[in-house]
Amino acid sequence: MLIIAIAMALLAVKVILKKGGTFASMHIHDSKAMKERGIHCVIDQDREARQRKGGVAERVERNDSATKKE
Repeated sequence: MLIIAIAMALLAVKVILKKGGTFASMHIHDSKAMKERGIHCVIDQDREARQRKGGVAERVERNDSATKKE
C-alpha cells in the first residue's frame, strides 16, 4: 500500500506543485506525432469512413439489402 501511495505522489508532482498543472492527454487525437504520421483515433476513422460516399457502411447496407431480396 505504501508503494502505491509513493507512486501516485511521484506521478502527481507536476499537478500538485505547478499552478494550473494538469496531466498530459494520452488520446491519439491530441498527439502531435500521431497527427504528423496521419494516424487518427478509431472514432475519427469510423466517422470519416461513414461520411465517404461508397464507404464501408454504404457497401454493407447494399449487401444487406441485396441478401434480403433473395
